[in-house]
Amino acid sequence: MIKSHVFGKKAESAVVNLLQADHFTILEQNYTKFFGEVDIIAQKDDVVIFVEVKARNNSQISMFDLVTPSKQQKVIKAARAYIAYNNLKNMTYRFDVALVQGNKNDETEITYIPNAFYQKGGL
Repeated sequence: MIKSHVFGKKAESAVVNLLQADHFTILEQNYTKFFGEVDIIAQKDDVVIFVEVKARNNSQISMFDLVTPSKQQKVIKAARAYIAYNNLKNMTYRFDVALVQGNKNDETEITYIPNAFYQKGGL
């Protein structure tokens, strides 16, 4: 098994590769503000996506329970800051989640969920 921080970086890189293969341009990785962080920010045409990556080497906890409402709000706040700072207008914004599961053979499986959560009332 790979140590968790190393596996986390490997998982994030795998998601970046997946997005690039789908013709997304990576705008930022690990965009951090004091109130939240977005793991990956990417764009394709007029769609900007904010991706939360969750990686685990074991399956004792359901991966779907890892992006709590509190975590969602932190990602949304960081996304708002990014949108305002970069003056992004007339774009479609989306919050996606990438669940990366590792196994004992150091292989990874990605479950990618577009529109995993949203901000009521929009951004």
